[in-house]
Amino acid sequence: MTSTITATAILLCSFIINAQNFQGKAIYKTSSKSAFKMSSENNTGIDDKMQEEIQKQIDKMNQKTFVLEFDKYSSIYKEERILNAPKPQVGGMKTTVMSFGGSNSSDVYYKNVQENRFANQTEIMGKRFLVKDNLTSHKWELSSETKNIGTYTCYKATFSKEVENKNTTFKDGESAEEIEKETIITTAWYTPQISVGNGPGNYQGLPGLILEINDGKKIIVCTEIVLNPSKQISIEEPKKGKVVSQKKFLEIQKQKSDEMIEKFKTREGLDLGNGLNIKFGG
Repeated sequence: MTSTITATAILLCSFIINAQNFQGKAIYKTSSKSAFKMSSENNTGIDDKMQEEIQKQIDKMNQKTFVLEFDKYSSIYKEERILNAPKPQVGGMKTTVMSFGGSNSSDVYYKNVQENRFANQTEIMGKRFLVKDNLTSHKWELSSETKNIGTYTCYKATFSKEVENKNTTFKDGESAEEIEKETIITTAWYTPQISVGNGPGNYQGLPGLILEINDGKKIIVCTEIVLNPSKQISIEEPKKGKVVSQKKFLEIQKQKSDEMIEKFKTREGLDLGNGLNIKFGG
């Protein structure tokens, strides 16, 4: 009797230790639709075929790989860096990408789901910020619908929200804004086989690791999972940057974006040379 109790106690202690030391790494591939609109009005040397090729190159640049390193309650999410990546060119013309802040390759997104908080180390036009705030609380609706992602059985969950999209165009030195309201339905697929309430980016709060997200504009899909890797994972909260709230960061981001647009605005819109004119939208 005593030996049975002792064996049970050892197994229970072993389970607790393993749960405390539980770690994992998930690789996610992301793709998103471009918000760029190409205009060839009053320009020569650019045709529909070239516009199509440029759009393909921009879409290709929007395909990225991210790594989520996690334990039971905390995680780090960041882009997998690729050194010396060649700049895409179309017809001998280099494709130009303009960023106004957020979603940089050097971003480090830390989450603690137990303490309901995050810390996002990011940049706006070369200036580093550390955005600290509470995690977004998504109103998930759980479904019994399932599908397999790799070897994992996943369950469907959704939530919806209404957003405002502002489309700005420039023509003949004048700007025009159009605001459209849209209801976005985000679909997640999570697996209870990995019982951590975490996921990529700012998605969390489900009874299992989120392996896929689709909000209609961006798709995030897990392609690889390593549980309890032989090499210890170090999950450290980022510390560098000016500390601001999420609300303040979005205000700064919008201000810098407006300043950049005004700076580069010309009578013909944003002229990138080589007969290219870009309208900004979204």
